Amino acid sequence: MPRLRTRTSTGTSTGTRARTALAVGATLLGTLGLPAVAAGGAQAAVTTLYVDNTAAGCADGGPGTRSVPYCHIAAAAAVAGPGQTVEIARGQYEETDLTVTRSGTAGAPITFRGPSPYEPGYGGSAVIGSSAHPGGGLTVRGARYVVFEYLEVDAAAGRPVVLADGARDVSFTGVSGTGGTGVRITGGSERVRYARAGLWGAQGAAVTVDGGSTGTVVSTNYVVSSAGEDHPAVLVDGAPNTVVVANSTLGSCSPGIVLTGASGGATVENNAVNAGRDIDSPCDTWSYMATGITVAASAVAGTKADYNVVDSRSGGTPYRWAGADYADQPSFTAASGQGAHDFVSPTTFWRGPDRPVNHLIDSADENAPGMLPTDRQGKAQVDDPTLPNTGTGGGTRDRGAQEYLTVGSAYTPAGPVRLLDTREAIGVPSTQAVPAGGTLDLPVTGVAGVPATGVTAVTLTVTATDPTQDGDLTVYPHGQDRPGVSTLNWTGGRTVPNQVTVPVKDGKVSFWNHSGGTVHLIADLAGYYSPKGDLFHQQGPTRLLDTRAPIGVPSAQAVPAFGTLELPVAGVAGVPATGATAVTMNVTVTEPEQDGHLTVYPHGGAAPETSNLNWTAGRTVANLVTVPVKDGKVSFYNRSGGTVHLIADLAGYHSAEGRVAFYPGGPSRIMDTRQSWGRPYYRPAGTVPAWGSLTVFVNGGSYPASATLNITVTEPGAAGHLTAYSGVGPVPDTSTLNFEAGQTVANQAVVPVNPSGNSVVLYNASDAPAHFVVDSSGTESY
Repeated sequence: MPRLRTRTSTGTSTGTRARTALAVGATLLGTLGLPAVAAGGAQAAVTTLYVDNTAAGCADGGPGTRSVPYCHIAAAAAVAGPGQTVEIARGQYEETDLTVTRSGTAGAPITFRGPSPYEPGYGGSAVIGSSAHPGGGLTVRGARYVVFEYLEVDAAAGRPVVLADGARDVSFTGVSGTGGTGVRITGGSERVRYARAGLWGAQGAAVTVDGGSTGTVVSTNYVVSSAGEDHPAVLVDGAPNTVVVANSTLGSCSPGIVLTGASGGATVENNAVNAGRDIDSPCDTWSYMATGITVAASAVAGTKADYNVVDSRSGGTPYRWAGADYADQPSFTAASGQGAHDFVSPTTFWRGPDRPVNHLIDSADENAPGMLPTDRQGKAQVDDPTLPNTGTGGGTRDRGAQEYLTVGSAYTPAGPVRLLDTREAIGVPSTQAVPAGGTLDLPVTGVAGVPATGVTAVTLTVTATDPTQDGDLTVYPHGQDRPGVSTLNWTGGRTVPNQVTVPVKDGKVSFWNHSGGTVHLIADLAGYYSPKGDLFHQQGPTRLLDTRAPIGVPSAQAVPAFGTLELPVAGVAGVPATGATAVTMNVTVTEPEQDGHLTVYPHGGAAPETSNLNWTAGRTVANLVTVPVKDGKVSFYNRSGGTVHLIADLAGYHSAEGRVAFYPGGPSRIMDTRQSWGRPYYRPAGTVPAWGSLTVFVNGGSYPASATLNITVTEPGAAGHLTAYSGVGPVPDTSTLNFEAGQTVANQAVVPVNPSGNSVVLYNASDAPAHFVVDSSGTESY
């Protein structure tokens, strides 16, 4: 379906497709030969001239001070000299002939600056012209060493948005425009840079470089061209050594980037070129106009074209090189020696399991000339863990004008290892229980192999022990307001564990004791999330182990006191035979003869001094476990003096490759059946009936594959268990948590999401109604 584009208050163009942003960004002087003004030198003596046509006392014949500013930009341009800055307030400036002819110097340029959308207090743009009264645009004629930042131009028909005529060492940053004849750099201009802007609606080429201009740089712009064979996004005609780099172009069945005339020595790199209509349909009878990159024979000498992505959906020719057309990248590269790192593939994306790979991400030539340090919004590069880093330099720059910022995290197993035990002064300065209503802050980065920076979340097995009163615990990101959620619940004197995945802020996580008594806390690290690591693959829920059945073991037999059970997990139930680094399972202990606890750990070593779940004799207890895989197996150690039966239901596995990453969030409450719930559909307060189901809608991620949820059952009328699943197909023969009548019990679960409704289903497998409470910690999403 088509995605609508609208004008914003900053004069940019936005679309409903994912991650297309059209704001302008900050840049630095000094790039591409433009001089930087030293903070301690000429900059200190610069006089600032002010332009504000909304000020009551503005006067074009005045001093241009803050109290008596100029009314028109042209008035300031007529007097500005080297080292001066013209500060232009937000508003509409109906300039009929704004022509800058005065020059700065290499050490002291003249700067014209409008409001930056990235500065505090931004309230709108400084606009030259208006839609009702479009003006003559912005012209620089014969001037040198002039800088323009953060302006918008509404150009009249037949007038340019920006015209650089015989200009030298002039920079336009974030000077966006609509209509007219677009941007033109001509008249033998030298070393002009046009960057971080948005252009649309031009009659003719959106950007034209011609007239023997040399050393022009067109970088990091979003360019929307009009329909027509003579309406390319970027036209370089008789202008040698032009750099066209890191632009995103969108045509309307019109050419993308065209080099013709004596335009050799050019660089065309890292561009995302869409000559079509920004939808999944070809241009049909107009496809002959939708050529992606065209380089005439007269412009071939010394020209480099590489690391571009040309959209494959227009139906037009991706490449026209020296008069010959090429329908794909391999044939183009074989014939021309160019484009070895190019792709002919979509340049706009929805996320999902059936969508093509986004070749724009983490794949740019960071060393290409004209590359700016950040994207057109001033955003730094980020690493998408679902894609390999195939670019140069750091390998994580994206192609096109926009850095893709909405990326998830990958998991690194790092345990089990104990980070906190208030009984033994581990992770805390002294042996002391957490007081009633007290909060404990635990550092989790820079310890136990967890990196000091870049960590987005950690997975811990948290145990509450020796509580003096009934209560519950909330684990949440440090420095964040405490959310109204619970991580685990206890009754006085009982030991209760739960796995928790919690976002990390300031390198710490916080624990709040929501009870009227003291409690000791234990936290064992299972792993952490960061830009590097392994990716999750949802499988199941599928039963891997049941010592009663027997499943996963040769015979039905309980695990003996202080005994170890080794469970093969590689090559089973969808887990690959090689490459799985960790598995996530819901582990249940049932029919234990004595009190004790269980340790689940990588096969092949001694059991660590950690615990994954604790029990009292005769009780059935479940807990989610994420454990590294060694030798294709994991091990279970029964730390008790009696036998116990074990059940393990697979939720998924981690491996180096995949398309799904973790997006931490919250923790936040997404369902509580004790209350009326209106998000996204109204549900009146009320229990889930016996053998009944509850549909819960999950948050986060553009296409969630699974949700990480903390599920609590409270006030159940009878003993039973809860099964969480996608809701697709029959209820699986697995359990997420087990409960007794009247008991409140919580367990974390990684639940597959029904893609048709972004929902999961909780099934009450008991003879009586119960209340369900659900808190979200994030999603595994495409």
